[in-house]
Amino acid sequence: MKKLLVTGGAGFIGSEFVRQGVRRGYKIIVVDKLTYAGDLRRIKSVEKEITFYRADIANREFVEYIFATEKPEAVIHWAAESHVDRSISDASPFVETNIKGTLILLDASRNHGIEKFINISTDEVYGELKSTSVKEDRFYETTPLNPGSPYSASKASADMLGRVYFRTYGLPLITVRPSNAYGPFQYPEKLIPVIISRGIDNKPVPIYAKGENRREWLYVEDCATGVYTVLEKGVVGEIYNLGSGQERANIDVARMILSFLGKSEHLIEFVQDRPGHDFRYRMNSDKIKNDLGFKADTEFDEGLEKTVQWYVENEWWWRESL
Repeated sequence: MKKLLVTGGAGFIGSEFVRQGVRRGYKIIVVDKLTYAGDLRRIKSVEKEITFYRADIANREFVEYIFATEKPEAVIHWAAESHVDRSISDASPFVETNIKGTLILLDASRNHGIEKFINISTDEVYGELKSTSVKEDRFYETTPLNPGSPYSASKASADMLGRVYFRTYGLPLITVRPSNAYGPFQYPEKLIPVIISRGIDNKPVPIYAKGENRREWLYVEDCATGVYTVLEKGVVGEIYNLGSGQERANIDVARMILSFLGKSEHLIEFVQDRPGHDFRYRMNSDKIKNDLGFKADTEFDEGLEKTVQWYVENEWWWRESL
């Protein structure tokens, strides 16, 4: 397979996947609606090597046209509304893009004989872990889904639609559930960019509740590389957790970032917790490691420092995005 249709290819992780794909010699067709979080500047370095369509994946006629015109061999489905706080304010765009859009892509893939469909899910479909036991309390690929926000509910629906299309129609689909990604070009509303940008400007850094909520962090380059591993080596019908095994409490992430910036921890401001805030995510990623030979390379301290440095050196990008 050399011709890939990448949805959400101007997004944060999708753009990294596109840039890596060009280097790997793939022919890339990018489909992106270019909502507030989509940005063509992320893929400007490869714009001459790709084909780009500004399109809404919830537009069935346009999606069918793209498939008929480009004849992709595989689909890598990154496109999604992804911000939990926005989903709490209004779930409608999440249903439209994440559920309806996925359904339309699955139908088009059936109609056009796609050889492989990589459905990008999230660790958030599992819900939350209640304890902080590192060894015993983790999500496995067999863990029942128990989403805790409108965002994760919409992703769980898209996840299950993909599983059903594999089982019912034989669509050659693989499900990937990555942990929280971070790195350059992440839209400034997410936790790590918020802390960095506000720290740079000496503004209060908002942290929910006491900052005890914990996340498993995956550097964006490792996330994209892991999905290429699944594309090239993964078994159709399988589910793969894609994590780093590196977990931190939000308050510790904030302290590390402020330390890298040379800023005082007094900038941290604890704010009212958001409704239904999941306490902890941590996955077991032994399957992708043992079966496919993939392991995330980037240590969190290293990746976070590189990320902070990128935002310091590229204020032009995130200030315009804000």
